Amino acid sequence: MTDAPDNAIAETDNYLVWEVRAPDGEVTFHVELGAVTLHFFREEWDEFLQLIKVAASNS
Repeated sequence: MTDAPDNAIAETDNYLVWEVRAPDGEVTFHVELGAVTLHFFREEWDEFLQLIKVAASNS
Protein backbone atom coordinates (compact mmCIF):
# COMPACT_ATOMS: atom_id res chain seq x y z
CA MET A 1 0.00 0.00 0.00
CA THR A 2 1.14 3.55 -0.51
CA ASP A 3 0.68 6.67 1.58
CA ALA A 4 0.38 4.70 4.80
CA PRO A 5 -0.43 6.79 7.88
CA ASP A 6 2.52 7.58 10.14
CA ASN A 7 0.92 5.61 12.94
CA ALA A 8 0.49 2.33 11.05
CA ILE A 9 0.35 -0.71 13.35
CA ALA A 10 0.59 -3.37 10.65
CA GLU A 11 0.63 -3.48 6.87
CA THR A 12 0.69 -6.05 4.09
CA ASP A 13 0.49 -5.58 0.34
CA ASN A 14 -3.32 -5.45 0.55
CA TYR A 15 -4.29 -4.53 4.11
CA LEU A 16 -3.49 -1.82 6.63
CA VAL A 17 -4.17 -1.27 10.33
CA TRP A 18 -3.52 2.11 11.92
CA GLU A 19 -4.45 4.11 14.96
CA VAL A 20 -5.43 7.73 15.42
CA ARG A 21 -5.00 9.56 18.72
CA ALA A 22 -7.47 12.42 19.16
CA PRO A 23 -6.46 15.60 20.99
CA ASP A 24 -8.49 14.41 24.00
CA GLY A 25 -6.38 11.23 24.13
CA GLU A 26 -9.00 8.85 22.75
CA VAL A 27 -7.54 6.29 20.35
CA THR A 28 -9.44 4.84 17.41
CA PHE A 29 -8.26 1.89 15.35
CA HIS A 30 -8.83 1.50 11.63
CA VAL A 31 -8.59 -1.64 9.50
CA GLU A 32 -8.44 -1.08 5.76
CA LEU A 33 -9.45 -4.14 3.75
CA GLY A 34 -9.40 -3.04 0.13
CA ALA A 35 -12.47 -0.86 -0.44
CA VAL A 36 -13.75 -1.36 3.13
CA THR A 37 -12.43 0.37 6.25
CA LEU A 38 -13.53 -0.69 9.73
CA HIS A 39 -13.34 1.81 12.59
CA PHE A 40 -13.11 0.77 16.25
CA PHE A 41 -13.01 2.52 19.60
CA ARG A 42 -10.65 0.92 22.18
CA GLU A 43 -13.27 -1.42 23.73
CA GLU A 44 -14.46 -2.55 20.31
CA TRP A 45 -10.85 -3.05 19.16
CA ASP A 46 -10.06 -5.27 22.13
CA GLU A 47 -13.14 -7.39 21.42
CA PHE A 48 -12.29 -7.58 17.70
CA LEU A 49 -8.74 -8.76 18.49
CA GLN A 50 -10.15 -11.46 20.78
CA LEU A 51 -12.51 -12.55 17.99
CA ILE A 52 -9.64 -12.81 15.49
CA LYS A 53 -7.51 -14.80 17.96
CA VAL A 54 -10.32 -17.30 18.50
CA ALA A 55 -10.98 -17.54 14.75
CA ALA A 56 -7.27 -18.11 14.05
CA SER A 57 -7.02 -20.83 16.68
CA ASN A 58 -10.01 -22.66 15.16
CA SER A 59 -8.77 -22.65 11.58
